[in-house]
Amino acid sequence: MTKEMQANHLVPEDLTSWLSYIESLHPKSIAMGLDRVNRMIDRLNLHPKFPIITVAGTNGKGSTCAMLEQIYKQAGYQVGCYTSPHLLHYNERVRIDGLEVNNVELCAAFAAVDKARVGEDEILLTYFEVGTLAAMWHFMHADIDIAIMEIGLGGRLDAVNAFEPSCAIVTGVDLDHQDYLGGTRESIGFEKAGVYRKSVPAICGDANPPASLIAHAKQIHSDLMCIHQDFDYVVVNDRWQYWQAGKLIHSLPRPALQGVYQFNNAAVAVAAVESLQSSLPVATDAIANAMQQVSLAGRFQIVLKSQSNAPRVILDVAHNPQAAHALAQNLKTSRAQFAQTRACKTFAVFAMLADKDIQGVVLALKHEIDVWYVASINHSRGAQAADLTAIIVGVIPQVNVHTFDNVNNAYQQACIDMSENDKMIVFGSFLTVSSVMQEISDAGATE
Repeated sequence: MTKEMQANHLVPEDLTSWLSYIESLHPKSIAMGLDRVNRMIDRLNLHPKFPIITVAGTNGKGSTCAMLEQIYKQAGYQVGCYTSPHLLHYNERVRIDGLEVNNVELCAAFAAVDKARVGEDEILLTYFEVGTLAAMWHFMHADIDIAIMEIGLGGRLDAVNAFEPSCAIVTGVDLDHQDYLGGTRESIGFEKAGVYRKSVPAICGDANPPASLIAHAKQIHSDLMCIHQDFDYVVVNDRWQYWQAGKLIHSLPRPALQGVYQFNNAAVAVAAVESLQSSLPVATDAIANAMQQVSLAGRFQIVLKSQSNAPRVILDVAHNPQAAHALAQNLKTSRAQFAQTRACKTFAVFAMLADKDIQGVVLALKHEIDVWYVASINHSRGAQAADLTAIIVGVIPQVNVHTFDNVNNAYQQACIDMSENDKMIVFGSFLTVSSVMQEISDAGATE
């Protein structure tokens, strides 16, 4: 059906067909570079007048986008938000005022992009490039006030970076996607710093930013602001304070998102908001309300609780060592919080992509997991359960590990084996979390 569509340029009839179609357009799933997207921007006249906040970084992008989306929504602005990947439905990627764009609207956006794509000379686009262009096309037709745009991979050559930001963020820099971005923090930092622009607010949330990022930001004369230097935060009991240029700017409630690292993401988001106050004013009350209401699936998301209200099943998309260390800290905090009903054991449903630092993730969590339920992922990049198990055994020789063909089987067996006070963490990939989230949803057990 897809080949026929391409040969005769048949228009897909529904969202599922559109997604299959756009996935088949380019021979590579990832093709770095902005030439194709820039040509499409001119064909579609995608030159938005509204401000754009671009969010790059190894970890924390999704949380920062969610916070920014909620802040501007609470302030009364119409907010478009584009993120990736999705967990259950593609619609999660494109939202306005926190609501997912519906199938009809997405299909209209894809159709507009495809019509321009096959103009005088056909432009081959990747799945992500089509999605990015379609999101911006929809935002412009919806006449939004501001767009929050998450970088897909890297920064400098990512499709999102073809649009000019009013503020650009790098949440942090760590090793990930080395095949595309290089094998050091310095090389990766340079790629992510590519989102910065001359005389435009450039926010950095990395406590120890690579020299390459600082050098690039200075070379292009961006308005660089670094956490712990130009802005900072202090946690005081049940609140936190945002400081900038040595002055207390806001006193705010704790972010609803779990984890100490979320204070860092929150400070980055507020720094971006402060940088745009002259054009998009936001009151402290709006930021405070946003901190209390922000939510994000798959980030230490407790989907099931025990009778004692302790976590029973936790979903986390952690898939690199930096994120795994944050997950380990969250598990320690959770264990301390429910010490009186402490879980007897922590079970892990674990599956990863083969091109990730699997050993680094296992090392980060080896003291927090008692029993591993390891699964293969049905994906071209998926690691096989046997290979994952070999790495785990190499790190933890006396490990209690079980191997499964797929994530669903691993999850089902872990549920059977758990005792009343045990808890389960599902992690390693968006695909891992998505599989279990779908199963819980189908069972009608999601809170």
